[in-house]
Amino acid sequence: MARLLIGVSGGIAAYKSLELVRLAIKAGHAVRVTMTPAATRFVGPASFEGITGAPVLIDEFEPDPARGAFPGDPTPTHDPIGHLEVAANADAYLIAPASANTIAKLAAGLADGILTTAFLACQAPRFVAPAMNDRMYRDAATQANLAVLRERGVTVIEPEEGPLASKGEHGLGRLPEPARLLAEVEAALPGPSGEWDGLRVLVTAGGTREPIDAVRFVGNRSSGRMGLALAEAAARRGAEVTVIAANVALPRPPGVRWVEVTTAAELAAAAKAEFGSCDLLLMVAAVADFRPATPQPGKIAKTGRAGLELNLEPTEDVLAALAATRRPGQTIVGFAAEHGAGALERARDKLARKGLDAIVLNDVSRPEIGFESERNEVGLVTAEGVEELAIAPKEELAVQLLELVARLRVDERARAQDS
Repeated sequence: MARLLIGVSGGIAAYKSLELVRLAIKAGHAVRVTMTPAATRFVGPASFEGITGAPVLIDEFEPDPARGAFPGDPTPTHDPIGHLEVAANADAYLIAPASANTIAKLAAGLADGILTTAFLACQAPRFVAPAMNDRMYRDAATQANLAVLRERGVTVIEPEEGPLASKGEHGLGRLPEPARLLAEVEAALPGPSGEWDGLRVLVTAGGTREPIDAVRFVGNRSSGRMGLALAEAAARRGAEVTVIAANVALPRPPGVRWVEVTTAAELAAAAKAEFGSCDLLLMVAAVADFRPATPQPGKIAKTGRAGLELNLEPTEDVLAALAATRRPGQTIVGFAAEHGAGALERARDKLARKGLDAIVLNDVSRPEIGFESERNEVGLVTAEGVEELAIAPKEELAVQLLELVARLRVDERARAQDS
């Protein structure tokens, strides 16, 4: 994997950098951290050192005990110039958070500390993730400085809108979540070679909406978060990923092809069009089982009605239809959101009845996991048994699930060769 240099400047969002570093290391990257003195007033360097297993660089005049090497690399026998060596060894340099002050220094080419001097010396892809009060972010000086950095080839990861550090303030200036920051950097790096390199992965995500009239619909609570986490994780591994997104309002993962749909029929048509060319289908979307038989073209008025009866008809079983047309070498993984007792038996029935290689089971009766939650707990059900994955953020579960799917594909190829 890559050697990532993470720069942390002074701002309340510095606490998010700890999670960024943790996620990067979990993804297999080697990480070194530079900090401005102001950043140490928000997060201690010992926290980063404990996560990375490498010394944090704060003062360019202090010797680097690792002599510019990243974890896992041999330490040079000579003592090189610290800010030059660590920058030369990096595959990418991300400053997150990047304060208004730091952005101004970078745009002016100032080199007054290890973070800024390493930035000037770095020939690898460079990224800045601004984080500040919205008034500071929108100020003409900050925008001009960011424009200068963009012109010089620096990637600016735009901030998000939401609550800010000052009580009661809301606006544009929030540091994006660590998973998005890491994904933006990884998307710019050369893809890895191996099992996932060039693998064509089709992911469905979200939940379909079946119209009652022009404004109302029958739907479900699926946010698409799990599907997007899987798509993002597959793209990071070098796969060619297409996402069929049913009413997903979350940010799109970088490096994926995006197809938007609304209804079960639209999802079925898009999936059939894409399925023939994919190697792996991850059918995560919650597809409606029923739809109104006679949706109205206008809005059904409430006035004068004692009630409203809906006649529902079944929708097509999209996953079973795709599985029936599979070609050799394709792997199909379904997802089953089950509720309460008997969930495993129902998942096993779906696995056999629909002709799947595996099905991911989660119990949506538990309020702390499942729909709309950032965490989940699942089991990968195959003909051989069940692999239980403990409760964790969906981004982490996505990584674990893809590892299991890769193993499943290897086993399938071995069985095909033996037969």
